[in-house]
Amino acid sequence: MDLNPAQLEALVAIADQGSFEAAARRLSITPSAVSQRIRALEAATGQVLISRGTPCRPTPHGEWLVRLGRQTRLLYDEASQALAGATAIELPVAVNADSLAVWFRDVLAQVARWDSTAIRLLVEDQAHSQELLRRGDVLAAVTSDPAPVQGCTATPLGALRYVPAAAPWFAERWRRGDSPSLSPSPDWAAMPVVNFNVKDDLQPDLLRRRGVAGTPPVVHQVPSSADFYQAVLIGLGWGMLPEPQARADLAAGRLVLLSAEVIDVPLYWQRWRVDSPRLAALTESVRAAAGVHLLSRLG
Repeated sequence: MDLNPAQLEALVAIADQGSFEAAARRLSITPSAVSQRIRALEAATGQVLISRGTPCRPTPHGEWLVRLGRQTRLLYDEASQALAGATAIELPVAVNADSLAVWFRDVLAQVARWDSTAIRLLVEDQAHSQELLRRGDVLAAVTSDPAPVQGCTATPLGALRYVPAAAPWFAERWRRGDSPSLSPSPDWAAMPVVNFNVKDDLQPDLLRRRGVAGTPPVVHQVPSSADFYQAVLIGLGWGMLPEPQARADLAAGRLVLLSAEVIDVPLYWQRWRVDSPRLAALTESVRAAAGVHLLSRLG
């Protein structure tokens, strides 16, 4: 099977852009040329590689070739940069919003010092980011899954600790009983709660541990890490906050803990098993940043 690099590049462009027309604009060729390249690649492989929908997405067979195309592009760009010094190297990476807010910025600070390197972040929940690796959308991902995606390696990073917190006035308002001395426990079943999005299971997990069945009457949804934190800080509801992020406000009394229970979310770094100096450097930066901010003990 003879795989043409230009055809693989067209396949990757469609996966990134979602249509033949947008892929053509990215490659500075006509949509007809993109279509011809895909038809030729499908003829060479004997497989349908693109699901022609809105948006266009690679089929399972196409995902394999998208991964190959990205690997080829990464290695080609690194060689080109080493020889000519002009090509920018793109590193698509999946990271969950809390990691980006709490510790991954240290990684970005390192990347900022690298010449001709463009990092492209896809923000995805740590329990779902490995799917982006499977599809070939990213080179590496912060994930909660220790089992490496086929063709990838998985490195333990540590655990991000979450604590149940709320604004002091909110905690007092939802305290069960007429007096703190009689019943200091919050009314978990009645308190408004803030969730990040529909994939966020941290607050429901703690409620299950507390024996609360069902859903609280008021559930807010704030799908931004910074705004989620501010929503809890101002008293919109209670939420599980990353302990490193909440540490200063807890110490200053702007937040209070609702219980001593914590949830430790283990994190792993999964990356393609490809001999790339820039991807290796990114991996070392990720491990160093995680070593500073995350708990070293997993599980």
